[in-house]
Amino acid sequence: MSSNAHDHDEERPWFLAHHFDTVGQQMSSAKLGMWLFACTELLMFSGLFLAYFILRKMYPEMLLTASEELNKTLGGLNTIVLLFSSYTMALGVRAAQTNNKKALERNLIITIVCAFIFLIVKYFEYSAKIHHGLLPGDLFAAAEHGYHLPKYSKVFYGLYFTMTGLHGVHVVVGIGVLTWILIRARRSEFSSQNYVAVENAGIYWHIVDLVWIFLFPLLYLVK
Repeated sequence: MSSNAHDHDEERPWFLAHHFDTVGQQMSSAKLGMWLFACTELLMFSGLFLAYFILRKMYPEMLLTASEELNKTLGGLNTIVLLFSSYTMALGVRAAQTNNKKALERNLIITIVCAFIFLIVKYFEYSAKIHHGLLPGDLFAAAEHGYHLPKYSKVFYGLYFTMTGLHGVHVVVGIGVLTWILIRARRSEFSSQNYVAVENAGIYWHIVDLVWIFLFPLLYLVK
C-alpha cells in the first residue's frame, strides 16, 4: 500500500461507511433516504385521510354527532405535548450540530418523556371509549351504555381507532428510535461532523407530530 493511501485511511473519520467517499456524500444519502421514507409515510396516512373525507361527505351529521363523544381536553393536551416535543427535538438536533452533548441528551430525554405522556393520555382515552362501548364494527355497543348515536357511528369509531392507533404505533417506534439515539449520544458518537442520525430521527418525530396536528382537528373539532 502506498504512503498516500495509508495517510488517506488514517484521515478517514470512524463514522464514515466504507461505501462512501466523503462525509458529505454519506449525509446527503442518509437525508435522501429519510425523506423518501417520509413520503411513503405521508402517502399511507393520505389514504386514511381520504377515507375520512369520504365518510364526512356521505354522513356529515353522523360524523359531527359521533365526534362529540371524543374527549377534546385530552386531545388538546396531547397536541400541546407533541408540539413541545417537536421543539425539544429541534433543540436536540441543534445541540448535536454544535457539539453540545449535555443539551443533546437532555432534550432527547424530554422528547422521550413527552412521547410516553402522549401514550398514557391516549391509554385513558381509549379506556373510556372501550368502557362506553364506542368501538368499531360489531364491537359497537353504545346503546347498551346509554349512548344514542346515529347509524354508522361504528364506522366513524373504526376510522378513529385506525387513524389514532396507527399514529400511536409510530409514537412507540419513535420512542425506540430516540432511545437508540440517546444511547449513542451518551457514547459521544455525535458531533458537528456526525449528526445526520439525530437529524433523521428528528425528521421522523416531526412527521409524527405533523400527522397528529391534522388528526386532532379532523377527529375532535369537527364542525
